[in-house]
Amino acid sequence: MLKRIPWAALLISIVVVLTSAFAVAPVWDAATHGEVSEVYLTRPFGYVALAPLSNVLDMLTLLSARQHLALVVGLIVLFAAWRALRAYLGATRRQHGIATAVFLLVVIVIYAATAVLPRPMAALVTDNANIARIDFHSHTAASHDGRPGWSAESDREWHRSGGYDVVYVTDHAAVAGAEQGMANNPNPGGEGVTVLQGIEVTWTGEHVAILGAQRMYRGVITPNLRDVDEQGLRLASLIPDREPVVIWNHPHRLDRLPIAGGPGTFGIRAIEVSNGAPDSMDEVRRQREAIAALAQQRNLPMTGGSDNHGWGRAAPNWTLMIIFGWRGLAGDALGRQIENVIRKAGTAGTRVIERRVADGTNTLGLAFTVVSAPGRMFTTLSTDERISWLIWIWLLTATTWWTRRRRA
Repeated sequence: MLKRIPWAALLISIVVVLTSAFAVAPVWDAATHGEVSEVYLTRPFGYVALAPLSNVLDMLTLLSARQHLALVVGLIVLFAAWRALRAYLGATRRQHGIATAVFLLVVIVIYAATAVLPRPMAALVTDNANIARIDFHSHTAASHDGRPGWSAESDREWHRSGGYDVVYVTDHAAVAGAEQGMANNPNPGGEGVTVLQGIEVTWTGEHVAILGAQRMYRGVITPNLRDVDEQGLRLASLIPDREPVVIWNHPHRLDRLPIAGGPGTFGIRAIEVSNGAPDSMDEVRRQREAIAALAQQRNLPMTGGSDNHGWGRAAPNWTLMIIFGWRGLAGDALGRQIENVIRKAGTAGTRVIERRVADGTNTLGLAFTVVSAPGRMFTTLSTDERISWLIWIWLLTATTWWTRRRRA
């Protein structure tokens, strides 16, 4: 009788039900980790209908590089323990070999699906028509590390599915992708996702994005479009209310770059507090409190960037800005309004919302990623998603049982 009990289905069902007692909102304030009330995450029907697949692939997309490594190591440890138990019960070498091959194939297929599988996306929704949901940091194939064939229109569709109103294409040393996207912008802006132009360059070893560079401002970066021209940026910043907006992307050393002190001054005018790239997540998350403290001290707006290069279908963060009448603006006019808010409103001008994920910034949390990552995923499920999980679990269990009966 014990062998006939579908233990895996039973245990996962228990987890799905019990974690509802510890349910939390799937999004929070990126700077304070506090609750948010002006926006909420919505899941389309297709996302909910495929909830086990949607949730697992979202979980993997939102893990940092170190968490991915810790997760794979944890899975290998659990698999080895399971095979040791099977060996004790009399499993043969051939059975071990087949199980190992299946395990490796499943891991590879799941990670490939995470990167390239087209699927519905969870999106951020607001009932306030004056709130613009912005991504200040994304890329196209014009960047050297962008997904091949990933165009500005592909980027626009990705952001539409993720609940954005505006996306800055900030390619490395290139503006062609952004310019192509701006040529097809909706007019007025509230009728779709507006693509705006920026560029990501280096400045004293740090990555920064300059909004409107090579479009609204020239001479602020070097001729090869790779680095800040400090003298040119200093001169361009002398004109009050027209200073180039420089955003500090995934900062490393917070004492390395100058911070603008007001109108007509030179330096950083906003700083990224949430980044969606696996190789940058860890450092930004570890420095979250320091970044927020610097922003408060120097009255810097905080921004979020998906750092999307064309891989994955999960939006990691959104920057909220209140801009009255923004839906009637398009292209450069909307870009100027966004820049004005950053220059004048300071810290109060933006709020960054991000998906809630397992903590991988400390050694203990990282070591138990194989448990903490799924645990956090289950606590952020909606009621509809939990029902979908239970339906799929027992539908597959019944199908397996029926198939075995037919073979018998």
